Amino acid sequence: MVNEKMYQLGNKGSAIRELFEFGKKQKALVGEDNVFDFSIGNPSIPSPKAINEKIIDLVENMDPVMLHGYTSAPGDYEVREKIAQNLNERFGCKEVGSLIYLTQGAAAGLSITMKALLNEGEEVIVFAPFFPEYSVFISNANGKIVTVKPNLKDFTPDFEDFEKKINEKTKVVIINSPNNPTGVIYKEETIKRICDILSSKQEEYHHEIYLVSDEPYRELVYIDVQYPFITNYYDNSLVIYSMSKSVSLPGERIGYVLVSNKCQNKEIVYKAICGAGRSLGFVCASSLFQYLLPTCVNVTSEVNEYKKNRDLLTSGLKELGYEFIPSDGAFYLFVKALENDANAFMENAKKFNLLLVPSDSFGIEGYVRIAYCVSRNTIINSMKAFKELKEYYEVKIHG
Repeated sequence: MVNEKMYQLGNKGSAIRELFEFGKKQKALVGEDNVFDFSIGNPSIPSPKAINEKIIDLVENMDPVMLHGYTSAPGDYEVREKIAQNLNERFGCKEVGSLIYLTQGAAAGLSITMKALLNEGEEVIVFAPFFPEYSVFISNANGKIVTVKPNLKDFTPDFEDFEKKINEKTKVVIINSPNNPTGVIYKEETIKRICDILSSKQEEYHHEIYLVSDEPYRELVYIDVQYPFITNYYDNSLVIYSMSKSVSLPGERIGYVLVSNKCQNKEIVYKAICGAGRSLGFVCASSLFQYLLPTCVNVTSEVNEYKKNRDLLTSGLKELGYEFIPSDGAFYLFVKALENDANAFMENAKKFNLLLVPSDSFGIEGYVRIAYCVSRNTIINSMKAFKELKEYYEVKIHG
């Protein structure tokens, strides 16, 4: 027989992906314009022109044997050095290319990092609501996920709960800002408080607690705020990054893991990253897209277009009486469901061809995630369906 754990994982699938697949089938039945698919975070803005131009340049002018051949297992060293240089210029840190590992996107980076850092039974703290696949990556590394509840006023961590959840088995804390699914940004005071608590707990338990910053939405910020780059605040930190969202390359699966140059035992941690990449088969990310990376670090997609989508969506939902968490980054809106059971609300929304991801898989009840990285017309035309859904609940509740 096959591995039962892997069978169950494949048989159940991701709630987001399942809704996305449902949407494709529904569009074939009723027409694409009649289905309002807000399920998946698939960028709707094309990659910057410079990206396509660089790809053409690489294909036409680079030695094809080198372009399509193997690089070193952690990735081309010159590319890694250019990434480090860019980070240092932008964030005033002192990172080095020799502590960067190029990956097949952020998912591979997170999976590698959990495998590298965790021994069996060690715990990983995540802040709800969180990206559902964290539980998969942690479980696959034989770790245990521990969820910290949010402050429901602003969806930053509940710090009292956070301190209670840290114990001698805590090995990793994952933060995600801008956050998927809320779009909330952890400002500097929040980051500092997380880091102060972890520094104190490291001293108390006499072992390293690693802070892993998952930041594929780092460039998708709609307010005037200096992004608090985590290695400037906490020594035992690692950064997971992907070009999927910033330059609209989700299908190319290219990103990196950065081990802070100030991390204790940084060489050992990095070798463990390399070993985990090897054990999982994540060595030598796509060479074509490795060579593209130096271009990617200097450009972004038209971020303001997502802001326009957000403003259009929030104004429409507010007028209809929906409640939601203010979204200052990423391209998600976290909306209060019209009943406590978010899964039931999702099913009722589907009656109006609204595809909304229920919050249960994000570690919290009573909300749905709307991915507004869609066409402007999808948002405009969906308002009629949102209105009908609200009227449906008014009849259901009040008769």
